[in-house]
Amino acid sequence: MQAPQLPADDRTGDGYDWIDTLADTPWAVLPSWGSEGWDAGAWPYIIFTAAKHTDAAGPLYGYGLYIEGDTETHWFRTQTACHVAITEAVFGFWKLGQSQGPEDLPEAAAELPSRYRKPYFGWIPGRETVE
Repeated sequence: MQAPQLPADDRTGDGYDWIDTLADTPWAVLPSWGSEGWDAGAWPYIIFTAAKHTDAAGPLYGYGLYIEGDTETHWFRTQTACHVAITEAVFGFWKLGQSQGPEDLPEAAAELPSRYRKPYFGWIPGRETVE
């Protein structure tokens, strides 16, 4: 699998500066998650990103994380698998209180209601569905 990685942090600024490095890449910032647009991350320390890419085997759906200057990239063959992984990652930050999430969190990400397991596009005017 050949897929784009997140740009590395050059350590000259903070997460807001790192966001600027996403220009001209397939990566877009993913600030919110779930039906109500709860925080996905905690800027400028924790920043989620998302991308779509196609390689010789077909489409890939990715998410990336910037955590205090370190970056990691995760790719999946289905959008559903990617959303499950994002939900689990976001849930971890919600559960630890590092991101503002729903108040009625269950013990495990697998127990989250469906409304907590999907992208939130309310911050993009006219965009309420997944491509």
